[in-house]
Order: sequence, then C-alpha cells, then structure tokens
Amino acid sequence: MKASDLFIKALENEGVEYIFGLPGEENLDILESIRKSDKIKMLLTRHEQGAGFMAATYGRLTGKAGVCMSTLGPGATNMVTPAVYAQLGAMPLVIITGQKPIKTSKQGKFQIVDVVEMMEPLTKFTKQVTHSEHIPSIIREAFRLAQEERPGTVHIELPEDIAREDIKKPYVFDVVDFKIPHAIPETIIGAANMIKKANMPLLLIGAGANRKRACKALTEFVDALGIPFFNTQMGKGIIDERHPLYLGTAALSDYDFLHEAIRSADLIINVGHDTIEKPPFFMNPEDNRKVIHVNFFPAEIDEVYFPQLNVIGDIATSISKLTEALKPDANQWDLEFFLEVKNNVTNHLSKYEKDDRFPILPQRLVKITREILPDNGMVTLDNGMYKIWFARNYPVYAQNGLILDNALATMGAGLASAIMVKELNPDKKVVSVNGDGGFMMNSQELETAMRMQLDLVVIILNDSAYGMIKWKQEDEGFKDFGLDYTNPDFVKYAESFGAKGYRPDSVENFKDIFKKALDSKGIHLIDLAVDYSLNHEILNVLIKEFSETLKK
Repeated sequence: MKASDLFIKALENEGVEYIFGLPGEENLDILESIRKSDKIKMLLTRHEQGAGFMAATYGRLTGKAGVCMSTLGPGATNMVTPAVYAQLGAMPLVIITGQKPIKTSKQGKFQIVDVVEMMEPLTKFTKQVTHSEHIPSIIREAFRLAQEERPGTVHIELPEDIAREDIKKPYVFDVVDFKIPHAIPETIIGAANMIKKANMPLLLIGAGANRKRACKALTEFVDALGIPFFNTQMGKGIIDERHPLYLGTAALSDYDFLHEAIRSADLIINVGHDTIEKPPFFMNPEDNRKVIHVNFFPAEIDEVYFPQLNVIGDIATSISKLTEALKPDANQWDLEFFLEVKNNVTNHLSKYEKDDRFPILPQRLVKITREILPDNGMVTLDNGMYKIWFARNYPVYAQNGLILDNALATMGAGLASAIMVKELNPDKKVVSVNGDGGFMMNSQELETAMRMQLDLVVIILNDSAYGMIKWKQEDEGFKDFGLDYTNPDFVKYAESFGAKGYRPDSVENFKDIFKKALDSKGIHLIDLAVDYSLNHEILNVLIKEFSETLKK
C-alpha cells in the first residue's frame, strides 16, 4: 500500500469525517488518497486559518479531534494561530503539514522552515514522519494525545517522499478507549465536609465541564442541593440559564455586579475552570474564602488562583458523588444575599435592552437576538467588544448555545467557527456575530460557506474601529488615536460572493431583516451599525463606583 493511502486509512480508523485544508504540491499524494476515501470529506478553505478554526470547532463540539491540512512554509506558519486557539481552548485538533523530500534535495532551502520545532511550544505533540512504517503508531498516538484531558493540538509533518513510499505489510492500530479515573472516596468526603461547613457556597462552572454527562450531573447537583451557580464565558449554557439559582456570567474578572456575590461567598466550588481562560474572579491570600478545584487535572497554582482542595477525576462522576454525599444537608445554606445580587444583576443588565436608538446599542442587539432565536438556536462570536455584552446579557438555554473563545481570544475565528457549527447542526438556526475588524481578517471564508450551501446569518457590527481597544484606551486615560479605519461596502461585498446583503437603518428594520434572514435559505449578511458610546461609562465607571459603594 502507498504510504499516503495508509495515512488516510489510519485517519479513517480514528473516525475522521472531515479534513479542512488548503493543500500545496507537497500534499498532492495525500489529496489523492483523500479523493479515494469513501469516509472522509475534504473541505477546501480559502486560508489555512479558516481550515484550522473549522477543525478546532469540530473538535470542540464533538470531542473527537478535528483534522486540518496545509502545505509547508507559509501554509504551515498560517496554522500557528489555530494551533494555539485549540491548545489554549482545550479543543482536540490534529494539524497535518506537508514538507519537501527529506531523503533527497528537491529545491534547496526554498520555503523550508523547521515546522516541527516551530510547533513544539504550541502543541501537545509534534513529529515528522521519517519512515512510512511509523505512520500507524504516530497517528494513533497523535489522536490519543489530542483527545486526552486536557484536549489540545497535535501536529504531524508528512514529507512528500515519505508519502510516496510503498509499504509491504500495511496495518493500523486498534483505537483503545479508556475511562478517566474517579476521585478517591477520601477526597469526595473532604470536599463534602468543606461544603457542609460553608454558610454561603457558590458553584462556578467553567469550560472543562462542557461535557454531556457533566451537564446532567451539574443540573442535578444544583436542583438537589439548592446551591446557586455562576459561570465563565466558556461555561455558558452548561446549565440552562433560566434556572432560578443562576446568578450570572463572570464576563469580567472583577468589579462587575456579579462579583458582589463572589466576594461574599465563603466557598467556591470551581468545576471545570482553569487559569488559561480569563479568570472569573481573583483569589487573595488575605481572603477567608476557600476554593475547591473540581477538574480532570490538578490546579495550576497562580498568584490569583490557589485552591485549598483538588478533586481530580471524571467531572461528572465527582459531581454525582458530591450530590449523593450532600443530599442529607440540602438547602441548608444562606441564599438571601445571593438572590438580592441576582435581582440587582438582572435589573442592571436590563437597562438599555429596549432602547431603540440607532445605531443599535449592543444591549439591544443581545435582547433582540435572544427574543428572535429559538431556544435551541446557536450564536457564534468572533472577538470584540460585543463578546462582553453577549456573555453578560445573553441567557443561554442549552449546551453550546453560545460559542465563544475566551482563552486565546483571537480575532478572525468567528465566521469559520459558525460555518462548522452550521455544518454539524443543519437543523438549527445559527447566527455568526462579528465585529467589522475581526470579520475582515477571514471574510474570504464566505466563499467556503457559499460552496457548502449553508443557511447562515452573519451579522457585522460596524463601528469602523477596533472598538474593544478603544474602550481600553479610554479607560487608561489615553487620547483616542490610531484605531479607526474605513470599511468596504459590506452589502456589495456579500453580493460579490453570491450572498444576500442588508443594511438596516433602524432597530425595527433590523428586526424585520433578521427574522426574514433566519427563515430563508442561503448566506445572509447584515451590516449593522453599532453604538459603543456607553461602554466606558457602564463597564469602566458605573460598575466600579457601584462596587466601591457596596464595599463601604
């Protein structure tokens, strides 16, 4: 068997359904082997970043490693950002790059970069295939590592001369599954005792809890014990946020209205969060508040995070065992202040959500989106100022109802992520919300979405500036400088790809367009003017003033 054919057989053996990529001449043998596969679909993208972001999103949503491919040199360097996006975001991802022949010289040093060394600090595993007989073991090990907790990125480099070798006795390794160990009984008892002794415990839900079994276990924990919960940005929707004990989302690290509850808690049960995602709160050695770290792996100690107990093992099992251990003590905790904070948070978040000024306020956009989308609708976000507003104001009713990145927090991933979300959820309404800056970084993937014949609504929040950095610039007392730009005509831009383009001139007009687009076939792009003028006053001034008042 030809080595490239064995490579693809090994990928099929791992259950690979898609390869996203932009091939070069060093990938042609692999490309031909993909063509002959009846199990793997090749999805061509217009930039390597698009391929990497799509594959990472596949891994995030399925738990199975997504696979992307590029050529050597510039193709491989374009994969660096998706590699880190998946590595920091705990998304299982396998990156395959080509390389010139390693046993003979083809074109000297032309386009050659040491990609394996480049990827080494960015991934869990990176390796060049130096002999075709090694293909089965390298692929099996790569997928094992990519999918093992904590999930992340692996990289395989396949030189073109190795891809063309003949293998006399081809084989693949069996995919041997394993069960994640459970926390030992003594640890569960220790955690249960800490919770029993607490007067005002809170449950924090982070991205690592985004597993189907953990969602069920956490909902049962809250229902059975009556302990209020909040979440991180990447933990939204793990428990339905219509739950009466949901306090809010920690979209900021401090000084938000929710942090009054966090500061008042004497114990935080931290499930699935680690310090790679932006911290939802800061620990302080002088605080009396204790933290229990419930995760697949021990806490990484940091100046702002140093839990007093690690509960390590399968999260769902740990939570289920804690629920059983604590049922006799259910509903014994003091919730009065927490419920006051919840009402306060709700009141503050509702301000401006019915304000129909135009350009639209982000709070109004979030409210309209939630009202129009069905309960199981899915929103994907790029990175920008609007992400804070969606994290704080958008209630998520189901797992993965809001897809955002708060680990690498790169711009330019939102559209590619939405394409993958829609591909995997063809029967659900999917909306991609992007800033004008992030959208233009990978807007060429509109062509990919059109070619895939997806039904997708893309909203571009147009303020002709890098809005989040302007917000930070104002907060730090700098003059407004260096962050404004001009945009293309997004309606004509969409139409040039064969998509439908719209430019609302009022909130009511936007609502009408949005409803029509959601119920129509094809790609619909809405160029929506946004007003960020209240960002500084609300998120920098009023929140801090309110927080300081409560402290006094």
